[in-house]
Amino acid sequence: MKIPNIVLAGFFLFFGIAAEAQTADISENQFKEKVEIPVDMGYLLYKPETYKKSKEDYPLIVFLHGAGERGTDLQKVKVNGPFQYLEDGNQIDAVILAPQCPAETYWQPDEVAALVKKIIKEERIDPNRVYLTGLSMGGYGTWATGGKYPELFAAMAPVCGAIYRPIYRNAQHLRNMPIWVFHGAMDNVVLPENSNKMVMALRQIGNENVKFTIYSFANHNSWTETYNNPELYSWLLSQKKQK
Repeated sequence: MKIPNIVLAGFFLFFGIAAEAQTADISENQFKEKVEIPVDMGYLLYKPETYKKSKEDYPLIVFLHGAGERGTDLQKVKVNGPFQYLEDGNQIDAVILAPQCPAETYWQPDEVAALVKKIIKEERIDPNRVYLTGLSMGGYGTWATGGKYPELFAAMAPVCGAIYRPIYRNAQHLRNMPIWVFHGAMDNVVLPENSNKMVMALRQIGNENVKFTIYSFANHNSWTETYNNPELYSWLLSQKKQK
């Protein structure tokens, strides 16, 4: 049966009006809530002998290990970095905090920053002399944590790391921070161009306190030479956060 044109016209007119009547509702709203995340992370805390005898506030070096030291065995955290330097008989006149990243996860800036704040509050720490360093995955964590919480740290030393976020976003936050970057020229795990790009970005925005050491014959294991160098610790401990 053929439907007359006038009936069809009325049909579409009716549903057109109905559709106009059911207009979308867009309202402006605001969500405000304190969101907390659970954190379960072991850590090592080194205090020099002088810390016990002194009443002065001490500098704090925060060390973020690489992917191979993740888990729950805190002895793994001593394999590389400042703790290995100490075990070799050297001295560092600072409190050293070395958290352990849980297995199959990566460093989360919010978690690292929360732990650092806890240690500053509970120990005799000079808040103007807190330093951040890390190797490989910990180098990533150093860039990420320092970029998100630059107000916490007086200086940083990322070793063979890279950055998760776009380079310039973190560079802007680190415009005034002293940073010493280390990388092996032959690194085929985390390419040295990652450090180079970040150094260039920092210098382009006017950070004049960036140092870049590249080891000509080193592969990914550029952290051994870095953390065995007493000049690294002297440089870190000489920095003080600008008020």
